[in-house]
Amino acid sequence: MTQPQITQQDHAAALIRRLETCEPSLKAFTAYDPVRIRADADSAGSGPLSGLSVGVKDIIDLGGYVTGHGSPIYDGNYTRTDAACVTQLRNAGALCAGKTVTTEFAFFRPGPTVNPHATARTPGGSSSGSAAAVAAGVIDIGLASQTAASLTRPASYCGVVGFKPSYGRYAAAGVKSLAPSFDTLGTITRDVATAALADAVLKGPVAAPVAFTPEKPERILLCLTPHWNEAEECTRNAVEKAATLLGEKVPVAELDMRAFKDAATLHVTIMSYEASQALGWEYTHKRDQLSQQITGLLDAGQKISYAAYRAALEQAHALREALSALITPGTVLLAPAAPGEAPLMTEGTGSPIFSRLWTLLRLPTVTLPGLTGVKGLPVGVQLLAGLGEDAELLNYSGWAETLLPRLPKPGLYAACREEIR
Repeated sequence: MTQPQITQQDHAAALIRRLETCEPSLKAFTAYDPVRIRADADSAGSGPLSGLSVGVKDIIDLGGYVTGHGSPIYDGNYTRTDAACVTQLRNAGALCAGKTVTTEFAFFRPGPTVNPHATARTPGGSSSGSAAAVAAGVIDIGLASQTAASLTRPASYCGVVGFKPSYGRYAAAGVKSLAPSFDTLGTITRDVATAALADAVLKGPVAAPVAFTPEKPERILLCLTPHWNEAEECTRNAVEKAATLLGEKVPVAELDMRAFKDAATLHVTIMSYEASQALGWEYTHKRDQLSQQITGLLDAGQKISYAAYRAALEQAHALREALSALITPGTVLLAPAAPGEAPLMTEGTGSPIFSRLWTLLRLPTVTLPGLTGVKGLPVGVQLLAGLGEDAELLNYSGWAETLLPRLPKPGLYAACREEIR
């Protein structure tokens, strides 16, 4: 018997059911509109992303929705047009679910989103809504961004795949800037194959053929980073376990990272300086509506001289060149993704310390799930490759994904699916 063809309207109906069932508990979206989702399904063409749903982080423009940047300053800020990345995804057949929660201006002040593995704990920031919605099975692709650790950390905490490409790989038009030297658009998905599918769409003005072929690298460099002593025991265990599992197939050697001990400080200097410019209007005219976290960042940026900023840029460039000499073709770096399991909501969104270095170096990174801590919560690990070697990294990560344990679905995922069968 011929099976009935599944239409875009069928996908839209299923997406709406997932949103209506899960969202009251998950709180991952600032807005979604069933009427608009159905209308988008009517106009959506066929393409490589047909049948897949996308959540749009709320620093990214989505026509007809408010782009709020996680701040009351932008209440009612309806946008008329889509960001470049949204247009690309729509053209490839994806359905936009709505706007996902972000921290204030993609920095530290959290929104209401909970971690689907444990609702008293943070999903991480700043791409909190995208990570939680993907982990809970509501959407297939979460648009995310990273200026420090805003994609890697929530991917680790929520037990999903986070892909931050090489700096500049995806178009930034229509995305609110915080620090232009680092701002990088990326994706959060439940598996590496979906990240590769989205990458083929987002990396150029025209969707490219998907060339995802999981394969093992020639060697792995274990990067404990200069901040290894800030890792909790569960992160130490996760990185060592991953090194053991992957090391059964390819050689693993430890990389001496002492030369990069100042990288995190350089990142803070550059980020503070550039953020004080990017949010100059908000700082000047709406300061009373800014949090202490963001005003602290901007206050610090105001005190940095141009000479100090230029010196930091030059030192960052020197570190990029130093590391590029160490990463030969076929090399993958293995590093911690976050200090440990997700903290309690009352403790904030977690420390970015294990991503500042890599964001400064502008390397592509994939956060892989599978390992857990003492509380049974996800603890991710990072794989990285040389600048521009994104396709190779996705292939290596697809291989590594098969060797790491399978992470159990979160409680909110099971509850959501049970409701909509």
